[in-house]
This record gives sequence, structure tokens and C-alpha cells, in this order.
Amino acid sequence: MSAVTDRLPVFPWDKLAPYKATAEAHPDGIVDLSVGTPVDPVPELIQKALVDAADSPGYPTVWGTPALRDAITDWVGRRLGARDVTHRHVLPIVGSKELVAWLPVQLGLGPGDRVAFPRLAYPTYEVGARLARAEYVAYDDPTELDPAGLRLLWLNSPSNPTGRVLSRAELTRIVAWAREHGVLVFSDECYLELGWEADPVSVLHPDVNGGSYDGLVAVHSLSKRSNLAGYRAAFLAGDPAVLGPLLEIRKHGGMMTSAPTQAAVVAALGDDEHVRVQRERYAARRTALRAALLRHGFRIEHSEASLYLWATRDESCWDTVARLAELGILVAPGDFYGPAGARHVRVALTATDERVTAAASRL
Repeated sequence: MSAVTDRLPVFPWDKLAPYKATAEAHPDGIVDLSVGTPVDPVPELIQKALVDAADSPGYPTVWGTPALRDAITDWVGRRLGARDVTHRHVLPIVGSKELVAWLPVQLGLGPGDRVAFPRLAYPTYEVGARLARAEYVAYDDPTELDPAGLRLLWLNSPSNPTGRVLSRAELTRIVAWAREHGVLVFSDECYLELGWEADPVSVLHPDVNGGSYDGLVAVHSLSKRSNLAGYRAAFLAGDPAVLGPLLEIRKHGGMMTSAPTQAAVVAALGDDEHVRVQRERYAARRTALRAALLRHGFRIEHSEASLYLWATRDESCWDTVARLAELGILVAPGDFYGPAGARHVRVALTATDERVTAAASRL
């Protein structure tokens, strides 16, 4: 086991424990804005679909039911503007984190292969490369990378942690560069429904990919848009030449979404109203926290989309974490997402209205 665990970094969230203890000691309790986990109820129509499918004694299929594949193809066409998407273009996954962590292994990458991801990024991109024993590199602009040996390029727009959105022109330029050099692109678009000051675009849009999905796969999750983090519900859409082999590998590995969850996803993707309602909740919380942070002397950078505010007081992120913990507010230090975040903190919008109001008042 140590041969595997030795490849991994220290789990970053363990470092927050003493600051969490300080925040929990506040007389009015902790306001935990450190983790982007949904706190609002799962919409009733989704719960009902899950319950109605609860009598599912048989094994589900890795590829999902035809109804699930129909729901995914319909959604990527309706919401992302993707064209001519068939069942061969989609693949359900057991939440997006397992895909990110195990994709390099499933792609057969190893020593000598390179995986690239943004300089400020979700830590699991690096973990996936480490698990495969592949090399990894962080970038500011992927088109400035040396393409030699570069087998997997991660995009993340809207970004976790910064909320930055890549424009249509930027995505088009990156996709063209990747295709020119034979680099596979996986675009993590899990926050695409949560654009505030920008309208995020998918790599599946024909304006970006020229009507071809060659070498492109988009990753989408229902955790944030539908409050389904507890269901582990996500999917891939894009190049069938990539998804076909992944499907076969995942069949052998038994990486299947439960049958009740598949039914819940069909309901969730078929309804846009609950997404609108949840967006309004997050928008109100964002407005309150943003104003309070600015009044408290923070500067907000990027943050035009996603569930976070990327904030700085131009000091060590850990000094900021400690300062806010004294107010009973727990946030994530920016260096969890790479050395470039050493003077920022990530403030999540995922707390109840009452807790957000409390944080704003304390600030």
C-alpha cells in the first residue's frame, strides 16, 4: 500500500483542523465556507424519481439506461449547443472526482507521459497523474507548453478555485492548438451553470470545436446545479473514440452509477426550473458575501462564475485563514490549489442563508 500512498501529497484539508477548532469556538458557532458542498435540499422531483426506482435488485449497467443516455444527449444539445450527439458520445460516471483521479490510469498513461492542468487548480488533477506515475505540469496558457509527451490536457472553466471563465475565443485557440499537436483535451465544466458576470461556453459548442468532437471530452456534474453531491452523479460527453474504450475499461472495473441514481439524473436533467431556483439562492449569497468581504478590506479577483469568491488581503493565505477563524469563519487557503494561490483564500457560497448572513455581519 505504501507504494501507492507514497505517490500522493498530504491530504490538504487535514491542515485546516486547528483553524476549524478555533472557528467552532465562536459564541455564535462556525460559518464553514471552506468546502463547496451543497447544503440546500435535493429538489422533490429528483427525490421522487430516486424513491420510485428504489426497488432495483439487479445490477445497473455502466453505460446507463437508454433513458439516461437520452437525457444526457438532450441536455448537452439544449444547454451546451452541442450538435449531433448520440449515445456513443456520452458516458455516465460515478461523480466527477473519481473520473479525475483515475482517468490517467484508465487512459494507460505512465512514466514518460505528461498531464497538464491550470496553475491554480483542483488538486485531484495532480493526484490522477501521480496515481498513474505520469509526469505533470501546471500552466498559465496551455498553448505555451512543450507538446512533446503531453498526453492529457485538463481545462477547467469556470475554474475551481478562481471562478475564471475561458472565453469562446480562448477555448477555440486552445482546442486548435491541442488538435495540431495530437493532445487529448478533457474540459472540466462542472460549474458551467453558475456564471454570474460571464456566460461560460463548453468545448462541445460548434463555435469552439468546428462541429467535430475529435480529441475532446467535457466533464459535467449534477452535484452543484442540482444539489446531488451525495448521489455521485456526473457524466462525460464528447469523442466516441475516447469514450468507447473508457466504457469497456469501466465495465471491467464495475464503475457503475446505481440504478436509483440514474433515474434521479433523468429527472434532474429534464427540469430547468430547480436549477434556476438554486442559482437565485447562490446569487443572493454571493452578493452578500462579496459586499462584506470588500468592506472588510479584501480584493476579489476573477470570480465571474462558480461557487466561490477568490479573495485576497495581500498577505499569506494562512494569516487570512487565521484572522477569519477568529471571527468564526472558515475558508480554504489558496495554496491548496497551487503555490500561485499563496496570498488568496477561496470563500464558498455553500452555506445556509442564515450562516451567510452571520458571516456578513461578523465581517
